[in-house]
Amino acid sequence: MNKEEIRILCAHGVPEDMVKRFTEEIGPVEVLPSDDEADIIRAIQDKHVFVVRSKPKVTANVVMNAPNLKVVARPGVGTDNIDKKACEARGVQVINSPEASASSVAELTVGLAIALLRHVYPSCYLLKEGQWAKNKYTGKTVEGKTWGIIGFGGIGRRVAEIVKALHAEVIAYDPYVKDEEFTGKGVKRAMRLDELLEKSDIISLHVVLNKDTEGLISEEAIQKMKKGAYLINTSRGKVVNQEALLRALDEGHLAGAALDVYDTEPPTDVSCLRKENLICTPHIGGSTEEAFVNATEILINKLKAIFRLGEGVPIGY
Repeated sequence: MNKEEIRILCAHGVPEDMVKRFTEEIGPVEVLPSDDEADIIRAIQDKHVFVVRSKPKVTANVVMNAPNLKVVARPGVGTDNIDKKACEARGVQVINSPEASASSVAELTVGLAIALLRHVYPSCYLLKEGQWAKNKYTGKTVEGKTWGIIGFGGIGRRVAEIVKALHAEVIAYDPYVKDEEFTGKGVKRAMRLDELLEKSDIISLHVVLNKDTEGLISEEAIQKMKKGAYLINTSRGKVVNQEALLRALDEGHLAGAALDVYDTEPPTDVSCLRKENLICTPHIGGSTEEAFVNATEILINKLKAIFRLGEGVPIGY
Protein backbone atom coordinates (compact mmCIF):
# COMPACT_ATOMS: atom_id res chain seq x y z
CA MET A 1 0.00 0.00 0.00
CA ASN A 2 1.12 3.54 -0.62
CA LYS A 3 0.69 6.55 1.64
CA GLU A 4 -2.50 7.81 0.00
CA GLU A 5 -4.22 4.42 0.46
CA ILE A 6 -3.62 4.01 4.20
CA ARG A 7 -6.53 5.43 6.19
CA ILE A 8 -6.22 6.12 9.93
CA LEU A 9 -8.80 6.57 12.67
CA CYS A 10 -7.57 8.41 15.78
CA ALA A 11 -9.54 8.34 19.02
CA HIS A 12 -10.07 11.63 20.79
CA GLY A 13 -7.21 12.47 23.13
CA VAL A 14 -4.53 11.60 20.60
CA PRO A 15 -2.37 14.77 20.57
CA GLU A 16 -2.79 17.13 17.61
CA ASP A 17 0.91 17.03 16.77
CA MET A 18 0.74 13.23 16.59
CA VAL A 19 -2.30 13.40 14.31
CA LYS A 20 -0.47 15.88 12.08
CA ARG A 21 2.62 13.67 11.79
CA PHE A 22 0.50 10.59 10.99
CA THR A 23 -1.25 12.58 8.26
CA GLU A 24 2.02 13.79 6.79
CA GLU A 25 3.92 10.50 6.93
CA ILE A 26 1.44 7.60 6.97
CA GLY A 27 -1.93 8.55 5.47
CA PRO A 28 -5.22 10.48 5.81
CA VAL A 29 -6.55 10.74 9.38
CA GLU A 30 -10.06 11.00 10.78
CA VAL A 31 -10.37 12.03 14.45
CA LEU A 32 -13.29 10.41 16.28
CA PRO A 33 -14.76 12.55 19.10
CA SER A 34 -16.68 9.67 20.68
CA ASP A 35 -15.98 6.56 22.78
CA ASP A 36 -19.30 4.97 21.82
CA GLU A 37 -18.82 1.56 20.25
CA ALA A 38 -21.48 2.13 17.59
CA ASP A 39 -19.77 5.37 16.54
CA ILE A 40 -16.41 3.61 16.39
CA ILE A 41 -17.81 0.81 14.22
CA ARG A 42 -19.35 3.32 11.80
CA ALA A 43 -16.10 5.28 11.50
CA ILE A 44 -13.70 2.33 11.28
CA GLN A 45 -15.24 0.58 8.25
CA ASP A 46 -12.69 1.84 5.72
CA LYS A 47 -9.77 2.37 8.14
CA HIS A 48 -6.52 0.41 8.19
CA VAL A 49 -5.10 1.83 11.45
CA PHE A 50 -6.87 2.64 14.73
CA VAL A 51 -4.89 4.82 17.15
CA VAL A 52 -6.11 4.85 20.76
CA ARG A 53 -4.84 5.90 24.15
CA SER A 54 -6.21 4.38 27.38
CA LYS A 55 -9.66 4.94 25.89
CA PRO A 56 -11.77 3.80 24.10
CA LYS A 57 -11.96 0.04 24.45
CA VAL A 58 -11.09 -1.81 21.28
CA THR A 59 -13.53 -4.67 21.78
CA ALA A 60 -13.89 -7.90 19.84
CA ASN A 61 -17.05 -6.42 18.33
CA VAL A 62 -15.09 -3.44 17.01
CA VAL A 63 -12.34 -5.65 15.59
CA MET A 64 -14.77 -8.06 13.94
CA ASN A 65 -16.64 -5.16 12.34
CA ALA A 66 -13.53 -3.49 10.91
CA PRO A 67 -12.98 -5.34 7.63
CA ASN A 68 -9.94 -3.30 6.54
CA LEU A 69 -8.23 -2.99 9.91
CA LYS A 70 -4.54 -3.98 9.93
CA VAL A 71 -3.10 -2.27 13.01
CA VAL A 72 -4.21 -1.00 16.41
CA ALA A 73 -1.63 1.49 17.68
CA ARG A 74 -1.36 2.59 21.30
CA PRO A 75 0.97 5.47 22.19
CA GLY A 76 2.09 4.37 25.64
CA VAL A 77 2.66 1.20 27.64
CA GLY A 78 -0.57 -0.59 28.52
CA THR A 79 -2.73 -2.35 25.96
CA ASP A 80 -5.34 -3.66 28.39
CA ASN A 81 -8.11 -1.69 26.65
CA ILE A 82 -7.45 -3.68 23.45
CA ASP A 83 -8.87 -7.17 22.91
CA LYS A 84 -5.62 -8.71 21.73
CA LYS A 85 -7.14 -12.18 21.23
CA ALA A 86 -9.69 -10.75 18.80
CA CYS A 87 -6.92 -8.85 17.02
CA GLU A 88 -4.81 -11.98 16.73
CA ALA A 89 -7.76 -13.97 15.37
CA ARG A 90 -8.26 -11.35 12.66
CA GLY A 91 -4.55 -10.92 11.90
CA VAL A 92 -4.55 -7.36 13.26
CA GLN A 93 -1.22 -6.24 14.72
CA VAL A 94 -1.17 -4.42 18.08
CA ILE A 95 1.73 -2.02 18.51
CA ASN A 96 2.63 0.35 21.32
CA SER A 97 5.51 2.52 22.54
CA PRO A 98 6.46 1.40 26.05
CA GLU A 99 9.88 3.02 25.91
CA ALA A 100 8.48 6.46 25.02
CA SER A 101 7.09 7.42 28.43
CA ALA A 102 9.49 5.66 30.81
CA SER A 103 11.12 8.84 32.11
CA SER A 104 7.82 10.73 32.27
CA VAL A 105 6.09 8.09 34.40
CA ALA A 106 9.17 7.50 36.54
CA GLU A 107 9.60 11.19 37.29
CA LEU A 108 5.95 11.56 38.27
CA THR A 109 6.25 8.50 40.51
CA VAL A 110 9.21 9.94 42.41
CA GLY A 111 7.63 13.40 42.49
CA LEU A 112 4.44 12.00 44.05
CA ALA A 113 6.45 10.16 46.67
CA ILE A 114 8.37 13.28 47.61
CA ALA A 115 5.12 15.26 47.75
CA LEU A 116 3.71 12.68 50.17
CA LEU A 117 6.78 12.54 52.39
CA ARG A 118 6.99 16.35 52.58
CA HIS A 119 3.21 16.96 52.97
CA VAL A 120 3.24 19.25 49.93
CA TYR A 121 -0.49 18.92 49.16
CA PRO A 122 -2.00 19.74 52.60
CA SER A 123 0.54 22.44 53.45
CA CYS A 124 -0.01 24.11 50.06
CA TYR A 125 -3.77 24.01 50.57
CA LEU A 126 -3.58 25.54 54.05
CA LEU A 127 -1.23 28.31 52.92
CA LYS A 128 -3.63 29.23 50.11
CA GLU A 129 -6.36 29.36 52.76
CA GLY A 130 -4.27 31.84 54.75
CA GLN A 131 -2.80 29.44 57.32
CA TRP A 132 0.96 29.41 57.98
CA ALA A 133 1.37 25.73 58.92
CA LYS A 134 5.16 25.67 59.10
CA ASN A 135 5.22 23.79 62.40
CA LYS A 136 2.36 21.43 61.61
CA TYR A 137 4.12 19.29 59.01
CA THR A 138 7.45 17.60 59.63
CA GLY A 139 8.37 15.56 56.61
CA LYS A 140 10.71 12.73 55.73
CA THR A 141 13.44 12.26 53.15
CA VAL A 142 13.76 9.59 50.50
CA GLU A 143 17.40 9.29 51.50
CA GLY A 144 17.96 6.39 53.84
CA LYS A 145 14.66 4.70 53.05
CA THR A 146 14.10 1.34 51.36
CA TRP A 147 12.19 1.82 48.11
CA GLY A 148 10.43 -1.24 46.73
CA ILE A 149 9.73 -1.45 42.99
CA ILE A 150 7.11 -3.93 41.76
CA GLY A 151 7.62 -4.46 38.03
CA PHE A 152 11.18 -4.01 36.78
CA GLY A 153 10.61 -3.07 33.15
CA GLY A 154 11.64 0.21 31.55
CA ILE A 155 9.73 2.43 33.98
CA GLY A 156 10.74 0.46 37.07
CA ARG A 157 14.40 0.61 36.06
CA ARG A 158 14.22 4.35 35.47
CA VAL A 159 12.65 4.81 38.92
CA ALA A 160 15.53 2.79 40.38
CA GLU A 161 18.10 5.09 38.75
CA ILE A 162 16.44 8.22 40.12
CA VAL A 163 15.87 6.80 43.60
CA LYS A 164 19.42 5.52 43.90
CA ALA A 165 20.62 9.05 43.09
CA LEU A 166 18.57 10.18 46.11
CA HIS A 167 20.56 7.69 48.25
CA ALA A 168 17.77 5.25 49.00
CA GLU A 169 18.21 1.49 49.04
CA VAL A 170 16.28 -0.11 46.18
CA ILE A 171 14.71 -3.57 46.17
CA ALA A 172 12.68 -4.83 43.21
CA TYR A 173 10.33 -7.70 42.44
CA ASP A 174 9.64 -9.05 38.96
CA PRO A 175 9.48 -12.81 38.33
CA TYR A 176 9.88 -12.32 34.56
CA VAL A 177 13.18 -10.43 34.58
CA LYS A 178 16.62 -12.05 34.57
CA ASP A 179 19.00 -11.69 37.52
CA GLU A 180 21.52 -9.68 35.50
CA GLU A 181 18.99 -6.89 34.94
CA PHE A 182 18.83 -6.32 38.71
CA THR A 183 22.57 -6.58 39.30
CA GLY A 184 23.24 -4.34 36.32
CA LYS A 185 21.25 -1.56 37.98
CA GLY A 186 22.73 -2.21 41.42
CA VAL A 187 19.32 -3.26 42.74
CA LYS A 188 18.61 -6.05 45.19
CA ARG A 189 16.17 -8.63 43.84
CA ALA A 190 13.26 -9.70 46.03
CA MET A 191 12.56 -13.36 45.33
CA ARG A 192 9.05 -13.11 46.79
CA LEU A 193 6.53 -10.28 46.74
CA ASP A 194 6.07 -10.64 50.50
CA GLU A 195 9.77 -9.95 51.02
CA LEU A 196 9.46 -6.61 49.25
CA LEU A 197 6.22 -5.68 51.03
CA GLU A 198 7.72 -6.37 54.46
CA LYS A 199 11.00 -4.50 53.89
CA SER A 200 9.99 -1.37 51.96
CA ASP A 201 9.26 2.08 53.33
CA ILE A 202 8.00 3.26 49.94
CA ILE A 203 6.51 0.98 47.27
CA SER A 204 5.82 1.93 43.66
CA LEU A 205 3.94 -0.15 41.09
CA HIS A 206 5.04 -0.50 37.45
CA VAL A 207 3.24 -3.54 36.06
CA VAL A 208 0.89 -4.11 33.15
CA LEU A 209 -2.66 -5.19 33.91
CA ASN A 210 -3.34 -8.86 33.25
CA LYS A 211 -4.79 -11.88 35.05
CA ASP A 212 -1.65 -12.18 37.18
CA THR A 213 -1.50 -8.54 38.30
CA GLU A 214 -5.18 -7.67 38.75
CA GLY A 215 -5.70 -7.37 42.50
CA LEU A 216 -2.00 -8.03 43.14
CA ILE A 217 -1.99 -5.50 45.97
CA SER A 218 -4.85 -7.08 47.88
CA GLU A 219 -6.02 -6.34 51.42
CA GLU A 220 -3.75 -9.14 52.61
CA ALA A 221 -0.78 -7.68 50.72
CA ILE A 222 -1.42 -4.20 52.14
CA GLN A 223 -1.47 -5.60 55.68
CA LYS A 224 1.96 -7.15 55.05
CA MET A 225 3.41 -3.73 54.29
CA LYS A 226 5.30 -1.89 57.00
CA LYS A 227 3.18 0.25 59.30
CA GLY A 228 3.74 3.81 58.14
CA ALA A 229 4.77 2.85 54.60
CA TYR A 230 3.77 4.72 51.44
CA LEU A 231 2.26 3.29 48.24
CA ILE A 232 2.50 4.91 44.77
CA ASN A 233 0.45 3.54 41.87
CA THR A 234 1.15 4.91 38.39
CA SER A 235 0.50 1.60 36.59
CA ARG A 236 -3.16 0.50 36.43
CA GLY A 237 -5.94 1.06 38.96
CA LYS A 238 -7.11 -2.54 39.17
CA VAL A 239 -3.68 -3.71 40.34
CA VAL A 240 -4.63 -2.34 43.78
CA ASN A 241 -7.67 -3.16 45.90
CA GLN A 242 -8.68 0.48 46.26
CA GLU A 243 -11.16 -0.08 49.10
CA ALA A 244 -8.52 -1.90 51.14
CA LEU A 245 -6.03 0.87 50.42
CA LEU A 246 -8.43 3.57 51.63
CA ARG A 247 -9.13 1.60 54.82
CA ALA A 248 -5.41 1.23 55.46
CA LEU A 249 -5.01 5.01 55.13
CA ASP A 250 -7.95 5.68 57.47
CA GLU A 251 -6.68 3.19 60.05
CA GLY A 252 -3.13 4.57 59.97
CA HIS A 253 -1.52 1.36 58.75
CA LEU A 254 -0.19 3.28 55.74
CA ALA A 255 1.14 6.81 56.16
CA GLY A 256 0.17 7.86 52.67
CA ALA A 257 -0.56 6.90 49.10
CA ALA A 258 -0.56 8.49 45.67
CA LEU A 259 -2.74 7.37 42.77
CA ASP A 260 -2.51 8.34 39.12
CA VAL A 261 -4.79 5.47 38.05
CA TYR A 262 -8.15 4.13 39.26
CA ASP A 263 -10.55 1.20 39.02
CA THR A 264 -12.74 3.30 36.73
CA GLU A 265 -11.53 6.43 34.98
CA PRO A 266 -12.61 9.00 35.80
CA PRO A 267 -13.49 7.77 39.32
CA THR A 268 -17.23 7.58 39.92
CA ASP A 269 -16.96 8.52 43.61
CA VAL A 270 -14.37 11.22 44.29
CA SER A 271 -15.49 11.77 47.89
CA CYS A 272 -13.38 8.81 49.04
CA LEU A 273 -10.31 10.39 47.44
CA ARG A 274 -10.47 13.55 49.59
CA LYS A 275 -8.00 12.40 52.19
CA GLU A 276 -5.11 14.48 53.47
CA ASN A 277 -2.73 11.53 53.15
CA LEU A 278 -3.79 10.65 49.60
CA ILE A 279 -2.59 12.48 46.49
CA CYS A 280 -4.59 11.93 43.30
CA THR A 281 -3.75 12.88 39.72
CA PRO A 282 -5.85 12.17 36.59
CA HIS A 283 -3.73 9.51 34.82
CA ILE A 284 -1.06 11.96 33.68
CA GLY A 285 1.97 9.69 34.08
CA GLY A 286 2.80 9.60 30.38
CA SER A 287 1.36 13.01 29.56
CA THR A 288 4.43 15.05 28.76
CA GLU A 289 5.46 16.77 25.55
CA GLU A 290 8.59 14.65 25.42
CA ALA A 291 6.69 11.37 25.82
CA PHE A 292 4.29 12.26 23.01
CA VAL A 293 7.18 13.20 20.70
CA ASN A 294 8.93 9.92 21.49
CA ALA A 295 5.74 7.88 21.03
CA THR A 296 5.03 9.57 17.71
CA GLU A 297 8.48 8.71 16.38
CA ILE A 298 8.24 5.11 17.55
CA LEU A 299 4.76 4.48 16.16
CA ILE A 300 5.49 6.15 12.83
CA ASN A 301 8.60 4.01 12.49
CA LYS A 302 6.63 0.85 13.26
CA LEU A 303 3.81 1.75 10.88
CA LYS A 304 6.26 2.51 8.08
CA ALA A 305 7.78 -0.92 8.61
CA ILE A 306 4.40 -2.68 8.62
CA PHE A 307 3.19 -0.93 5.47
CA ARG A 308 6.68 -0.85 3.93
CA LEU A 309 6.81 2.89 3.59
CA GLY A 310 10.31 4.28 3.18
CA GLU A 311 12.87 3.29 5.78
CA GLY A 312 10.64 2.33 8.69
CA VAL A 313 12.25 -0.24 10.94
CA PRO A 314 10.19 -2.36 13.35
CA ILE A 315 11.04 -1.71 16.97
CA GLY A 316 10.09 -3.83 19.95
CA TYR A 317 7.22 -5.94 18.65
